[in-house]
Amino acid sequence: MENRILEEFIIRSLEEDLGDGDHTSLACISPDARGKARLIIKEKGLLAGIRVIREAYPLIDRDLQLEIMTGDGTSVNPGDIVFYVSGSQQSILKSERLILNILQRMSGIATSTREYAEKLKGLRTKILDTRKTTPGMRFLEKEAVRIGGGVNHRMGLHDMIMIKDNHIDYSGGIENAVRKTRDYLSKNNLNLSVEIEARSLTDVRTILATGGVDRVMLDNFTIDDTRQAVEMISGELETESSGGINLSNIRAYAECGVDFVSVGALTHHIRSLDMSLKSV
Repeated sequence: MENRILEEFIIRSLEEDLGDGDHTSLACISPDARGKARLIIKEKGLLAGIRVIREAYPLIDRDLQLEIMTGDGTSVNPGDIVFYVSGSQQSILKSERLILNILQRMSGIATSTREYAEKLKGLRTKILDTRKTTPGMRFLEKEAVRIGGGVNHRMGLHDMIMIKDNHIDYSGGIENAVRKTRDYLSKNNLNLSVEIEARSLTDVRTILATGGVDRVMLDNFTIDDTRQAVEMISGELETESSGGINLSNIRAYAECGVDFVSVGALTHHIRSLDMSLKSV
């Protein structure tokens, strides 16, 4: 399934970039010219995307030869060589930006995730991503989060029930939303985890009294309220802190005892890692 998604992504991305041809390379480079290039790191960070480019290059040109010098999850520094690619010069050039976009973006996400994960060292709390991803690149961005030491939340709307504020309001309250959810799952013979958003300590009390869920998201809670909520829940349900969490306060939230902390910025506030592809 994922290989098919990756293949479709590579083909679609190439079509977007090439249109009716890479006219610059077609004009300047002979069709039978062969060459070699290397990918050079220009900034300290965590490498991610090597598995993806192993799959991508043969889709671009099956005759391209790839010599990989390092792997996913490796700490890299300026001047490090990630890989050499050799073969058709036209193929190397037409794939350059796509390969760089994948590696730079995934490495930027992995680097940021590792920075967050480092803040949680020694604690049992895990860092989660969200669905705040780039359309069409979610599977790549979530893989980068895993490489950086994070854990994936649901992949999409299909693999988990997540009852948020608007669902609660449209349903007429927490009790109705949970009841309708349990009825829906039973009727459709679905076995999905159920998470529900709490906006206040009062919501937490209502959720505990209602039952029928697996995890509570403590949305935009203060640290003090988070601590109180964790004490109230007392391990009965999984707990997730979300909203307004950054590098400066993530450890304080985790120290409240929550199971998870979700950070949308991992995939929607991205700073790509600097690198370049140069001819040899």
